Amino acid sequence: MSPRTPRTYWAAGTAVLLALLFAAAATVTAASGDSGTEEARTPGLHSADAGFARDMAVHHQQAVEMSFIVRDRTQDEAVRTLAYDIANTQANQRGMLLGWLDLWGLPKVVAGEPPMSWMGTGGEHAGHASGGHADGHAGQSAAPGALMPGMATKEELARLDSASGRDAEVLFLQLMTDHHKGGVAMAEGCAQQCVTPVERELAQGMVDAQRSELTLMADMLGQRGATPRG
Repeated sequence: MSPRTPRTYWAAGTAVLLALLFAAAATVTAASGDSGTEEARTPGLHSADAGFARDMAVHHQQAVEMSFIVRDRTQDEAVRTLAYDIANTQANQRGMLLGWLDLWGLPKVVAGEPPMSWMGTGGEHAGHASGGHADGHAGQSAAPGALMPGMATKEELARLDSASGRDAEVLFLQLMTDHHKGGVAMAEGCAQQCVTPVERELAQGMVDAQRSELTLMADMLGQRGATPRG
């Protein structure tokens, strides 16, 4: 992978810091109501709320990384603008998710927990239930360390890092299309199962925004004589 500039890291770090501060305010507001309500309860270790926050933080990190890669691999303004928007949006959302885990007193990583194991139940024992696939249907949980729906492999990231011009643009758009499809399925799961109001709202916002970007990326691929994979 090519080295990232100090300015890139500074911008990403600032976005995450600001998001953490916002997450703290939002979570305190959400928890300030009647402590007997379901909404005010602190999510448990294996709840959908915590599982989604952990998994989507990892998912978002890869989207940010791919966006920074393609920014340095093309001069196309449309692709660079899309990459900039995705990087900033998902870095901020990632900061909110990690901030909530901190405020709930929960770890960001749970040893031996399969990715997506929170999908399908939304309860405290979701870690022992079935996971979700990129099409949004429940299925067997992935093994610990497995890739989540839509995530690119190390080999695909290496290909993107070594590409340039139109080749980099097409590969980025294809990889990000897959990434968004997986992200939408995950966010829909939280919108249905999470009990923290602000987290459900964030998840639904992810669904709406990423669906819109999927339409945009399909058009951008068509302009380059390419199509989404699969």
